Amino acid sequence: MEAFLLKLLVFLAAAVIAVPLAKRFRLGAVLGYLLAGIAIGPFGLSLIHEIEEVMHFTEFGVVMMLFLVGLELKPSLLWQMRVPILGTGGSQVMLTFAAVTGIALCFLPWQQAVAVGLVLALSSTAIVLSTLREKGLMNTPPGRSIFSVLLFQDLAVIPMLALMPLLATMAVHTGDGHGAGHGGLFDISALPGYARLAVVLLSIAFIYGAGKYGSRPVFRAIAATRVREVFVAAALALVIGISLLMTAVGLSPALGTFLAGVVLADSEYRHELESDIEPFKGLLLGIFFISIGASLNFTLISGNLGLIGGIVLAFMGIKAAVLLVIARIFRMPSSDRWLFALGLAQGGEFAFVLFQFARTHGVLPQPVIDTLVSAVALSMFLAPLLFILHDRFIAPKQVQDEERRSADKIDEKGHPVVMAGFGRLGTDLGRLLISAGIKPVILDHNEANVEVLRSFGFE
Repeated sequence: MEAFLLKLLVFLAAAVIAVPLAKRFRLGAVLGYLLAGIAIGPFGLSLIHEIEEVMHFTEFGVVMMLFLVGLELKPSLLWQMRVPILGTGGSQVMLTFAAVTGIALCFLPWQQAVAVGLVLALSSTAIVLSTLREKGLMNTPPGRSIFSVLLFQDLAVIPMLALMPLLATMAVHTGDGHGAGHGGLFDISALPGYARLAVVLLSIAFIYGAGKYGSRPVFRAIAATRVREVFVAAALALVIGISLLMTAVGLSPALGTFLAGVVLADSEYRHELESDIEPFKGLLLGIFFISIGASLNFTLISGNLGLIGGIVLAFMGIKAAVLLVIARIFRMPSSDRWLFALGLAQGGEFAFVLFQFARTHGVLPQPVIDTLVSAVALSMFLAPLLFILHDRFIAPKQVQDEERRSADKIDEKGHPVVMAGFGRLGTDLGRLLISAGIKPVILDHNEANVEVLRSFGFE
């Protein structure tokens, strides 16, 4: 108990010191967490040693984050977003997978090359969404495009997990003892293929049924007690229970909680669940970023600097190039393309899960996994730096290169109302004013909103 409290104190103190310093120097909170992890890790002050144990705990922050993302996505909204999700997201995953696999085939057997291509096609949902929210970019056109790609990637992890055991049956085993594992709490790998599929489908159906029909009376009874901490406990129990169920059948707990969030998105208790889980999510995500920084194996990196550096530059360059091509195909504005490409060029946190899964099933040998895990962690460390690079060098140049629009000529005497902000509430108020014959002057910081309103004749 004492050791656990001491470890927790080190993590929290590192966050309290590093994040304000990083924000002061305009580096962003995520980069501050990563630097804090390096400082307290085995290659810094050596205050934390058992990084792998800590990461198993802090990955729960990613689980909570995806649950909250699911709560924001009603099934009807998901259906409306099907074109950008399947279009941009599907194109990115398939093209990146093809490019990375093609290069990996020059060095690895085809089964291992396919596994590497699948894993490196993913980006970091945790880092990218946290950075976009911090910079206020989530509701911008490039932010929505990035979110669509991340959403498809998170959903794609399910078939990737299903493919890994298939690659293992085709792989040439070397007798290292890694081919006989299983992916969950119960050894469902001993079941026939159709039985494993049935267990997974039944688990997903259970989550859907319980969330759709069983959650409302339970939450209603808990809310009737008017004891807030009981509702907090129920929210945490829901997330933990689904995580355990998904782990038991060998699937990612984050994907299970995402599905549960989508099912509960239409619930009247959605906002209560969000407010209860948000503080835990933010804290655990911060500690997760710290653990990634602490897990960087500088001994392995320094001993294989050329190899790991080459892998990082190669797969980040491939992903950025693919994303630029997709941005052009889907006719994104030129000012948005570089943010879209640089924002998704890194590896993702699901790589740690998939590499562990690949090791357990004997798909990839340990030396390959160690090298690639270091490369992915290094790319995640570089991700906030790419956002800073875009903000300081690329974005200002694009603003200078764009044609300057003349300011609207506003009739000062003809407008009794000035509306500051035209979001959801502003839209309703605007309709009310227009129906009363009043055409307001509108102020808004969202460029897309301004352009749309200008096209309708508003000043």
